[in-house]
Amino acid sequence: MLGLKLATDPRWVNIVESNIEEILTDHAWCEQKAAYNAMHIIVNNSEKPELVAEMIKIAREEMEHFEMVHNIIQERGLKLGRDQKDDYVSDLMKFAKKDGSRNDVLIERLLFAALIEARSCERFRILSQNIKDPTLAKFYHDLMVSEAGHYTTFIKFAKQYTEKVDVDKRWNEWLVYEAEIMKKYGKKETVHG
Repeated sequence: MLGLKLATDPRWVNIVESNIEEILTDHAWCEQKAAYNAMHIIVNNSEKPELVAEMIKIAREEMEHFEMVHNIIQERGLKLGRDQKDDYVSDLMKFAKKDGSRNDVLIERLLFAALIEARSCERFRILSQNIKDPTLAKFYHDLMVSEAGHYTTFIKFAKQYTEKVDVDKRWNEWLVYEAEIMKKYGKKETVHG
């Protein structure tokens, strides 16, 4: 369903398990950034009421996820560390087309967001299936389902609002690019690292 062209090596979970505090901190900040992205889409596309309504839901849900991760951190006596730069997201952003109409920029932003949600969904699936901690396994399974819903929402709106962009073609270009950059990731205890 997700169309990702390079799967995460399940051994990445071993790296994650070596530093649960780090993955939880990174995950919390990823949720905050996802909420911000939804708000960014609202601010720049306020004339599209259906899009705004869905982005409000996503922003709210992402902040609920942030709270859930923060609660897990607190319950385990861990600390929410500082936000760190997400190199994966920075690498993806380099691929986004910056020219074209406002609408073209919207389509790029929606595809960019869809790809991050798709990769997060895939990573959460791997965690849910391979992490030894049963509480975290269930937690990541539940979030995997949510991320899949966000992914499909972003793709749906990209197709709905396109004017001249061939969304399927551009989505495939994003997937090919993402597979190439993913070759250097999977070595850190972060959601995308």
